[in-house]
Amino acid sequence: MTAQNTNPTDNIFSGLKVVDFASFVAGPGAAVILSDFGANVIKVEPPKGELWRIGNKIPPQPQSKYPYMWHLNNRNKRGVAIDLKSPDAAKIVERLARWADVFIVNTPHPAREKLKLDYDHVTKFNPRLIYADITGYGDTGPDAALPGFDLTAYWSQTGLLSLLRDAGAPPTWPFAGTGDAPSGVGMFAAIVTALYRRERTGKGSSVTTSLLAAGVWSAGVAIQAALAGAKFAPQHDRKNPANAAMNVYKSSDGIWFVIVTTPDKLPALAAGIGRADL
Repeated sequence: MTAQNTNPTDNIFSGLKVVDFASFVAGPGAAVILSDFGANVIKVEPPKGELWRIGNKIPPQPQSKYPYMWHLNNRNKRGVAIDLKSPDAAKIVERLARWADVFIVNTPHPAREKLKLDYDHVTKFNPRLIYADITGYGDTGPDAALPGFDLTAYWSQTGLLSLLRDAGAPPTWPFAGTGDAPSGVGMFAAIVTALYRRERTGKGSSVTTSLLAAGVWSAGVAIQAALAGAKFAPQHDRKNPANAAMNVYKSSDGIWFVIVTTPDKLPALAAGIGRADL
């Protein structure tokens, strides 16, 4: 994501104060985008640090002595450790809520209420606060209280895991963060929309999204097709593709590549690979 400024030091969110209570990728990812554009972000973690700090040591993630995945979504931020179960934690949460413009949380709702991080409790200290709530499965429905990860909520529940495979092949294991990252961008968009609303009305608000919602958006073409009663083609079979010009191929030196073209460009493509007869 980039933005063009006539003055490179003119950060659009300079002066914006953000408290990031979220963990892993999606919530912190929204906060780090705000920080990239100048926001003052405080990252809140438990005393031992969040689990994502050691994700670089947990297979099958790429192994490194550096916590690269934690830094990816927490650069630019200041940090504070809080034991939310301690007697004085509520006072610290109140100070942060009074200070902040944006308050990002991804704690499951039942635990959030016990820790007094819920919307009703936090916003009574600051009616102009933008309360950003990111969950696995949304605020309502049978799975609303469950913790969610991109593999379960984004990939599995939406059908994306089944859509992105060849005929006869089992689903594969998605790379870490590939569902969380777009979910974080959705959270960022919701926060910016709420900030714009506050500029016009002077009022804070609660905004929310979920890994499931982001996955449904990503799978939107297939979902809309099903809702419209469309007839689906069989799953892609690279050995018998519906269109040879839209397929995955392996080169003689072992590199996998794709071909995406249009009918009017096929003669040039065929000539370019030395197979004008095609």
